[in-house]
Amino acid sequence: MKTDKTSVIVIDEPSDSESTELIEGSEPKKKTSESASHKQFFKMTQQFGLEAPLLPKEKQMPIEDRSVKRYRLASLRKQENIEAVMEKTFTFCANKSLDKRPDLDWFNHYINLAENISNNTMQDLWAKILAGELTRPGSYSLKALKVFRDMGIVDAKLLAKACSLSVKDQSKKNIRIISGAYQQPGLLNFFSKDRQQRINLSHFGLNYGDILSLADNNLIYKQESESSMMANAEALNFYYNGLPLKLSCKKPNIAIQFYKFTPIGAELASLISDKPNEDFFKALKQQLRSFFDVVQSE
Repeated sequence: MKTDKTSVIVIDEPSDSESTELIEGSEPKKKTSESASHKQFFKMTQQFGLEAPLLPKEKQMPIEDRSVKRYRLASLRKQENIEAVMEKTFTFCANKSLDKRPDLDWFNHYINLAENISNNTMQDLWAKILAGELTRPGSYSLKALKVFRDMGIVDAKLLAKACSLSVKDQSKKNIRIISGAYQQPGLLNFFSKDRQQRINLSHFGLNYGDILSLADNNLIYKQESESSMMANAEALNFYYNGLPLKLSCKKPNIAIQFYKFTPIGAELASLISDKPNEDFFKALKQQLRSFFDVVQSE
């Protein structure tokens, strides 16, 4: 069954209906709440072999045995994680031609990085990385893997949001989020309000704080860039949502402003399936039509 690689696991919050229930005396209710929290915390520590400090002294194992137990549980957890990733990779590799000489050193580094991933959605993405590397060796650098290891599900969701607003060049390696365009000031347009067109990315779920978070993960450059000045009739060719997008200049001395993905960001963006933001694309075309003829092929 095909899964959505950009889906986010939602963890149900405990209901607070009990806390609003009117009962006589608050102390017993407080103890019940604490007991539930204690049980939840104790169960978590058991999974990592760290429950000893929460037990009476007479029920604690010797510390040497506790250390061995914790190491064994960690090893089992890693084995379960990496086996789950291998199973998912096997599914992704179906009907694909794999390279006959995989880089075993790369694969060893990959295992060491992926074995700590237990989130199901993140395991899907790690499996997609391995399948891509086996199909096209060199697709994912070790630097990209190390960055991805430190990303959580929230970071992955933010990367997916950035990808939904981005365009790619014809090589599909240079990815950017267009944030505006302007015409170089001159005698005839210096006071014109239409000389500058901006796209408010925060209206489409990507504010400047998100840009900084992506930059902290080395996925996007935090400084806004711009193209060289374009001549009248000069054209730029991009892809948006996998479809060709052509921008032809209607005026001279036009520059496009954008946030550019880093090389690592471009590598990891290939994990995200094309998922357009139609409202953003409508606004993008509307703003750019002051300077460009915008043509999207079907």
